[in-house]
Amino acid sequence: MARPAVYLDHAATAPLRPAALAALTDQLARGGNPSSLHGPGRAARAVVEQAREDVAAALNADPVEVVLTSGGTEADNLAVQGLYRRRRAEDPRRRRILVSAVEHAAVAETAEWLAAHEGAEAVWLPVDAQGRVDPERVRAEIARDPAAVALLAVMWANNEVGTVQPVAELGRLAAEAGVPFHCDAVQAFGVLPVDARLPGLTTLAVSAHKIGGPVGAGALVAGRGVGLEPVLHGGGQERRVRSGTLDAAALAGFGAAAREAAAERETEAARLARLRDRLVDGVLRIVPDAVPRGPRTRGPGEDRLPGLAHFTFPGCEGDSLLFLLDGAGIASSTGSACHAGVPRASAVLLAMGLDETAARGAQRFSLGRTSTEADVDALLAVLPEVHDRALRAGLSGAPGPGRE
Repeated sequence: MARPAVYLDHAATAPLRPAALAALTDQLARGGNPSSLHGPGRAARAVVEQAREDVAAALNADPVEVVLTSGGTEADNLAVQGLYRRRRAEDPRRRRILVSAVEHAAVAETAEWLAAHEGAEAVWLPVDAQGRVDPERVRAEIARDPAAVALLAVMWANNEVGTVQPVAELGRLAAEAGVPFHCDAVQAFGVLPVDARLPGLTTLAVSAHKIGGPVGAGALVAGRGVGLEPVLHGGGQERRVRSGTLDAAALAGFGAAAREAAAERETEAARLARLRDRLVDGVLRIVPDAVPRGPRTRGPGEDRLPGLAHFTFPGCEGDSLLFLLDGAGIASSTGSACHAGVPRASAVLLAMGLDETAARGAQRFSLGRTSTEADVDALLAVLPEVHDRALRAGLSGAPGPGRE
């Protein structure tokens, strides 16, 4: 099936950049195992190390600090599991993992798994109505029993509503308390000034396919002195914390994407913010009762992602909106999970204080490098009919307009 004509789901994955595709296919044709000592192996190793340098430069990190992974999920797991196990080994009292209530599942479910299987205590940090963590609440949680804190995990920017967290302030208080701080920067990388040298930041996870690189490549930035227990065991690649043969082709694409994203970040962020504001204004003009979620700052502000707009549409099912938009040639997202065919509200929206009925009407529109004004116009052109049909369908399990 062809991709919808208008792609407004860049937060899920971004279209592959031509430069990344060229680097990927070139290395695929050449082959070679980066761990081999012969000529083809050394050539593949050179490609990997160039990618490491490109990613490091884009994140203001030292290349030796960049642990290459298969993506953001693996990087998050390596950080949360690795930090927790090392901290517990050093002091068995360190059981508490402080986690924001709006984390990506790669972090949230890892903390839950450690609680179920390895004696961890997951402490969920609440957020305000905009989805933001209060640093003073974090400070109080640490002060409640500082000797028992294993780590703090708060994302740089939320993947559903676009809220940017006060990472610099969180880093400072984590450093003051001597607590490791992991940050999932997957959504922020490439559109915000992500700095791996931020004081107090211990580990940082990013992914290639969110910035126009290939699926299957990512990185964890971890300082030289950061102790991580391995999650994978084998050949001891990547500082002996991430064993496995590296995918030189995918990493070549990652490096190319990182170079381009870093070079265009400021101008692209400003362009995306203008498009996003135009989209938000248009949606609210067409559907006045739609409710924007996340911070409302206009322009490329520091408190929200520049290319992400999120709404709840009262009386509508998010999945109905998604499929109706898809049928009209518009790709969007609900940002929520659906298990066994039963629509469920987003945990992020519930943490922000919405009730389940309101949260089920969610729709996320995320813009990226290929987005244009014509894309926004196309969405606004079909939205009146789509909204009307979704409203008439109502919520699953609830009577809609005109139903008995």
